[in-house]
Amino acid sequence: MSAVVRENMGLLTDKLTVKVSKDDYFPSFEKKLKEYSKTANIPGFRKGMVPVGMIKKMYGPSIFNDEVLRSVEKKLYAYLNEEKPDIFAQPLPLEKDLNQLDINNPSDYDFAFEIGLKPSFELPNFGKETLTQHKVEVTDVMIKEEIDRMQIKGGKMTEPEAINNEENVLNILISESDKEGNLVEGGVSKENSVLLKYFTPKMQKQLMGKKVNDSIVFQLDKTFEGDKLEMMLHDLGFDKKDKEAASKFFKLDLVKIGLIEKRELNEEFFNEVYPGKGIASEDTFRTTLKEDIEKYWESQSRNQLHDQIYHLLLDKTSMEFPAAFLKRWLQSGGEKPKTAEEAEAEFPVFSNQLKWTLISDKIIVDNKLEVTQDDLRVHMKEEVMRYFGQMNMGEDMSWLDSYLDRMMKDEKQVDATYRRMITERLFDFVEKQVKTKDKKVTPEELNGLQHNHQH
Repeated sequence: MSAVVRENMGLLTDKLTVKVSKDDYFPSFEKKLKEYSKTANIPGFRKGMVPVGMIKKMYGPSIFNDEVLRSVEKKLYAYLNEEKPDIFAQPLPLEKDLNQLDINNPSDYDFAFEIGLKPSFELPNFGKETLTQHKVEVTDVMIKEEIDRMQIKGGKMTEPEAINNEENVLNILISESDKEGNLVEGGVSKENSVLLKYFTPKMQKQLMGKKVNDSIVFQLDKTFEGDKLEMMLHDLGFDKKDKEAASKFFKLDLVKIGLIEKRELNEEFFNEVYPGKGIASEDTFRTTLKEDIEKYWESQSRNQLHDQIYHLLLDKTSMEFPAAFLKRWLQSGGEKPKTAEEAEAEFPVFSNQLKWTLISDKIIVDNKLEVTQDDLRVHMKEEVMRYFGQMNMGEDMSWLDSYLDRMMKDEKQVDATYRRMITERLFDFVEKQVKTKDKKVTPEELNGLQHNHQH
């Protein structure tokens, strides 16, 4: 009589012992031998006429082992399907010596497997949590900077004779030297492009009036400040915090001087930025641009709130794992086997991802969050329309339905879209449960909060 016996091994880890008898596997073993005898090609015998005894002698042990293991697997998964233990991954076989399988003495066998059980846990009480909604106020200065950026991006590059404007683009050759400007043998040398306004005010005055082929000797830390100094150090191949490198002398050779003539603020420019909106005045353009910038920072603020929700869920949900089982699974469950040391190193990140999966699955199931096929199709249609939004597609949109039909048949695309949408709905759900308090921040402060938080 076959059976599966379950016993506890430790925290969230159980052992399943699968017992198989001769009656479970031997009939199929004998059947396989007969099938082989009818299909095997063995010199000296006509096909289909190979004696079963010959097949048993040549292939018997391999077929015997296969049928025993197939019977074990069948019993194991029948048990799992019937009992439905809430487990991670697949059962892992405990060490078993296949030499115990004896074709000449078929008998009952035991095979042991280890299973890792998912933990039970409680989510935090969302209604008692207060998170911060960071608000960026869009100022006239921010609007002016964005308009300047647009005017420069669409502007025309000119080449003035001499440096005369803080917006000058300087193509320069920077070479490591001594303080007299003599080049250091084997020293750093690199061409770069930099705006004059990135230099310190003192250096800007020194460079005013300089022409192509003029040169000066300088030290980085006396020529650039803050993030501009770090940027130059990085571009020259140094660590951005390298104070010794920052104090070195360099020779600057002026290769080229450029200046972008800004685009004029007129209807042509407005229609290029906002095609089809019929913007005719600068005031309307500024108002429209302000609305867009506000929408952008609102979305960034919401992203940061979602980051807080992510950490709230992870940090305030207590959960234990069958660590030993999961580390064993990491060693054998991937495409390539891993060493125990590799599995140990990967486990912290892996367990964090696993924790998030269990939390998000619970929220989705408990609150009946879903994404239907119609939802997927509508979302994909919106994505297509956004993608083609800037193009003139004409009035005939009959192609769109067949295009969406093809997209809906792409399993990878459907799966990726579903994951994005269900995750968004999860965050929307939690966002509505928690309390928020507003806090005014600058764009730089909000960007700083978002740094390294791409979950």
